[in-house]
Amino acid sequence: MALFGKPKYTPVIVKKKDIPKGVYTKCPVSGDIVFVKELEQNQMVVPRSGFHFPISAPDRLAHLLDPGSFEETGTQLHSVDPLGFTGTSSYPSKLEQYRKETGLNDAVVTGFGRIHGLEVSIACMDFRFLGASMGAVVGEKITRAIEAATERKVPCIVISSSGGARMYEGIFSLMQMAKTSAALARHAQARLPYISILTNPTMAGVMASYASLGDVILAEPGAVVGFAGPRVIKETTKQALPEGFQTAEFLLKHGLIDQIVSRLEMRDRLRDLMVAFSGKRRAA
Repeated sequence: MALFGKPKYTPVIVKKKDIPKGVYTKCPVSGDIVFVKELEQNQMVVPRSGFHFPISAPDRLAHLLDPGSFEETGTQLHSVDPLGFTGTSSYPSKLEQYRKETGLNDAVVTGFGRIHGLEVSIACMDFRFLGASMGAVVGEKITRAIEAATERKVPCIVISSSGGARMYEGIFSLMQMAKTSAALARHAQARLPYISILTNPTMAGVMASYASLGDVILAEPGAVVGFAGPRVIKETTKQALPEGFQTAEFLLKHGLIDQIVSRLEMRDRLRDLMVAFSGKRRAA
């Protein structure tokens, strides 16, 4: 018989205090726990690490534009189902689902506004709506925003965030690449500035068209930018990809992007660029 027996422990179950969902989130870079309200007040940018969380198009526009200056356009445009797409769920039902979840009619918000008093025609994509995929309505709204800028003789700004062309619309989606690019060519012929802003992620057909055609191309820190995904490229080329491949920082180093600008500084940077293009004195 053993002199000392194995001690017996009474198991204690500690229940974590329930914390309401959405109170805080974790920064994927630093691991810091950040209160969501503080993030929202800081434009969804983590104060210490500078990591940029996604932000909705309405919130982004509210931070960029002068208060009360935004006039939305294209609200009457709604996507249809030109191919009669069938699958696990119908395309019209998906559209209705995302309209209810986001409060948007499609994946881009367009209109006129002012930045430090300077008038602009602006389009802002919203990744919450079907991954901000580019369908006929997205292409049409962006084309109209460019054409309106040309007509009013004001700068055009497009803020991109997209997984690419919308597969539910097939060739109708791919046509938007040519349509938007043609509108930008006419805008350039009028000697008017176009500023493209790339956010995370900007991929495929969007990047291969209007997103890469800016007179100045800006990107948010850490944004993933490219055409095909890195795995597809690696399997196709049979080569190892460089470190940081398809990040904004990599593309800045290789000349595709002109500047990387924090979301917190974007409003002032846009003002400075537009003043430089106009040749006028800096606005207040």
